[in-house]
Amino acid sequence: MSRASIGGVGALLGLGVVAAWLPVARPIVQGGPINTGDVAWMLTASGLVLLMTPGLSFFYGGMVQRKNVISTMLQSFMAMAVVSLLWVIVGFSLAFGDDIGGVIGSPLTNLMFGGVGAETHPALSPTIPLVVFALFQAKFAIITPALITGSFAERVRFSSYVLFMCLFTLCIYCPLAHWTWHPHGFLRQLGVLDFAGGTVVHMSAGFAALAGALVLGRRKIHIGGEAHAPANIPFVILGTGMLWFGWFGFNAGSALGASGQAALAFATTNTASAAAALAWMLMDGTRGRKPSALGACVGAVVGLVAITPAAGYVTVGASILIGAAAAVVSSVVVHWKSMSTIDDTLDVFPCHGVGGMVGMLATGIFAKDLGLIYGPSRTFLMHLLALAIVAVYTFVGSWVLFKLTDAIIPMRVTDDQEEIGLDLSQHGESVDEFDAAVARQAQERAGELVSV
Repeated sequence: MSRASIGGVGALLGLGVVAAWLPVARPIVQGGPINTGDVAWMLTASGLVLLMTPGLSFFYGGMVQRKNVISTMLQSFMAMAVVSLLWVIVGFSLAFGDDIGGVIGSPLTNLMFGGVGAETHPALSPTIPLVVFALFQAKFAIITPALITGSFAERVRFSSYVLFMCLFTLCIYCPLAHWTWHPHGFLRQLGVLDFAGGTVVHMSAGFAALAGALVLGRRKIHIGGEAHAPANIPFVILGTGMLWFGWFGFNAGSALGASGQAALAFATTNTASAAAALAWMLMDGTRGRKPSALGACVGAVVGLVAITPAAGYVTVGASILIGAAAAVVSSVVVHWKSMSTIDDTLDVFPCHGVGGMVGMLATGIFAKDLGLIYGPSRTFLMHLLALAIVAVYTFVGSWVLFKLTDAIIPMRVTDDQEEIGLDLSQHGESVDEFDAAVARQAQERAGELVSV
């Protein structure tokens, strides 16, 4: 173990010791009585959202080259460990603590989850314990940096990725969550609607992915124009299924209770994803391509991305239009990107960034009683303003964080490490070694059977 690793573990243990002795003298603001039905649903929804991150690992892991499967999947998996601790230490407080100017929460409000317990909160969790709300929101913070990894897959140093993940969570994600979801956040005060994270999660991840692809540069196979062969399409299908399943918690859970709005979000989520999967395959057909499992899976995920900000605000009929439109637009952007020199390995910006923008604007158009088609134009105009603010903040901020991380720990692996693959160079593991071991065991068993 390196000195840096030993130092990091020591610092983490020291922080835990300090946290254990911190006095819990903060006043607890309590809301109404607990609704056990809401609690049961929100605990379930939290588990569903957490499942999305392992689902993402399969989704991404199946699309990279075989020599990078383990490293790509581990990047998503490690977000669950790293961001979970950051969220407890200070992340939740920065996102949902006492408001400071509409832009950030006080880091002292809920430091080390102080004041986050079994009581309800009048503004954040009026019918469920605040700790359930905090853990539900943690799952959103976990998956956001994991989404970014698809843009710089197959060429990032693992230690630098972990550092960037910490910086991104604290400096980009937490402020965005406060702006959009805190009762006093300035975007929420402007009337911006983001039901479950189209702005906070997908737009931020998409623009950070674009910045990461530009900062880390192109892979050798991308420069050479070599074909990129996905390692395991069944992994992609499995990951898509896990994401689709978990997304019901992502969107329907954002109603924060077992309610009619949760049921509506459940229905719009499923419908938009179905429409987008079909629309993507039709777009492939217009280019003379065969209907592919990869295309259907990517389309389904784009539909889930686009409906996220609108899920609890629009009709089921509108969700069909949103899912199909997002698939068409994202497919076009993927095609344009393929003709450029930008090496966004797994098309994170075209799918999550662009899909999130389509969903955000669609929310301003189709939201019941507030959207453009219902008369008032303010909501749509505020969404245009928010789109510009979030795009600039997340892209520029992420660019700076990538450069800062690179100055501390070089982010790009060496040419030799890229050539042999990140599985071996970063982790000393290999899918091929596992396959070889399985093959040897099968041969041994076959020999035993023959001898018998």
